[in-house]
Parts: sequence; C-alpha cells; structure tokens
Amino acid sequence: MWDSYKKGFKDWLELERSLSDNSVEAYLRDVNMLTQWLQEKKSLKNPGSITLKDLQQFLKWINELGMTGHSQARIISGLRSFYKYCQMEHISKKDPTVLLEAPKLKRRLPDVLSLEEIEAMIDKIDLSKPEGGRNKAILETMYSCGLRVSEIVNLKVSQLYLDVGFIRVLGKGDKERLVPIGRSATKYIKIYMKDIRVHIPVKKGNEDFVFLNKRGQKLSRVMIFYIIRDLAKQAGIKKTVSPHTFRHSFATHLVEGGADLRAVQEMLGHESITTTEIYTHLDREFLRKTLEKFHPAFRQK
Repeated sequence: MWDSYKKGFKDWLELERSLSDNSVEAYLRDVNMLTQWLQEKKSLKNPGSITLKDLQQFLKWINELGMTGHSQARIISGLRSFYKYCQMEHISKKDPTVLLEAPKLKRRLPDVLSLEEIEAMIDKIDLSKPEGGRNKAILETMYSCGLRVSEIVNLKVSQLYLDVGFIRVLGKGDKERLVPIGRSATKYIKIYMKDIRVHIPVKKGNEDFVFLNKRGQKLSRVMIFYIIRDLAKQAGIKKTVSPHTFRHSFATHLVEGGADLRAVQEMLGHESITTTEIYTHLDREFLRKTLEKFHPAFRQK
C-alpha cells in the first residue's frame, strides 16, 4: 500500500517539482521514517487516516531516538511536502501537518571571511604549479559569483559568456540562472583555459567541464574542500572555512554594501526570499559590532 504512495510521491518530486536526486532521496527518507514508526506500532494506517496526534507521537519517537532539532525540522518539512502531494492526488482529504509544530531552532550565523582574509588565502596559492592557476580561477569565481560547491565543479565551458561578463549556472533542482562574473575571475579563467587547461589530456565525457584534475576529469566536491581548507590553514585563518564560506561571504559583503535583497536572492539562486534573509541577520550583527567598536555609547564602561 505505502509502496505505491511513495512511488507516486517520488514521481511528483522528480517531474512536478524538478528536484535533484539527492533532494528526492531526502524526502523519501522522511516518509520512510514515518512508515518505520507505524510498523513498530503495528498500525500501518494509510496517509488519509493519520491524525495530528499520530504525528505528534511520531515526533516524540524521533526525539527519543536522539535526533537533533534540525533533523526533526527537516523530517517535518518532508512530511508537509508528502501531504501536499496526497491532497493533490486526493489520497488524503485533510493535511495533519498543518498544526504540527517544528522544534524552535536557533539560527547559527555561519563564519564569514573578510575581503582581506579571502585575498590572504588566494595569495597562498602556488602559481608555479599548473593546479595553482586552476585553483586561483576557482576561488576567484566562487567569491565573484557566490557559487555552491556543486555549481563550481559542474561549471561548463558552454556556460561561460565571459565577453559579456556572465556565466550560466545550473543550481538546485536543475534551475538555471545567469550570474554576473567579475573582471578578476574572468581574467584568471581565461589564463587557466589558455595556458593550463589546453595541456591536459581530457578524458572522454569531460570535454565541457571548465575545471579539471591532472587526469582530465572534472574535480570532485571533496577536492574543493581540501583546496580551501589547506589555503585557510596556510593563511593562518582560525575560522571554520569551507567552500560554502565563500558563498556566505559573497552574500554578506553584498548586503553589507547595501545590495537589494531580491538581487542577492536572484544571484544565489534561492527559491525563497526567506533563505536569503539570513544575510540581513548577518548584516545586523555586523552593524552592532561596528557600533560597539566605534560608538562611545556602546563601549563597555
């Protein structure tokens, strides 16, 4: 019974919502958790028979399993999507998730690099090595365009419009967006393409990827993590630095500079403005620190 509901939900996520394979798997895991709980209770009700009280007991169960608030909120989000599908397909008349309360989460502000710290990392790249020129182009592009790690490793030559200062990015859910690219990033991509990439024997199927390893294959996400972690260490940066830190820094510097939030949302490829609004919180934190540093009334007495 539940297998057919899950298959229909999977098809809806893939076809109607155009979600990536990873996202689809995550949503299905959330529904699987619910069915696992129903089986343990020996009460495998159909979706239309499940009540708010059932779901509250389910939440209590996953809480007792030791799941974090973030994991619990993620599962609730998955179940809400599942019931949206169930109502569209007339599987369930009511949505029991409507009054289901997610755990209150403290939004942790991520580490952000200053422009000086980003430059210090880039300055540590050894340009005497072929991978140095590639890594410089990668970091310049990540900071210039606010790309996700998956977007930088999958960036293709056919998506570069450097003559007009744009790149075409394939983001989450295969959604495309055009992002402006800065002069410095453009310059180092051109140097990499002209002086380094042309000397790499490209493995079949990798011809269109911009950034390649020495074996002629596209880079892995893990490789980008290693590159960035190593450069942060060399630059003496004590913060937790990952590829996503460059994306956070890109957005934070824009908002601190007075950029329109809708424009930042568009460049980051956020589906909802609420996701982008974290940067207004970062901005307020920045303003408070500035006042505490420079305004006499805010200084500790």
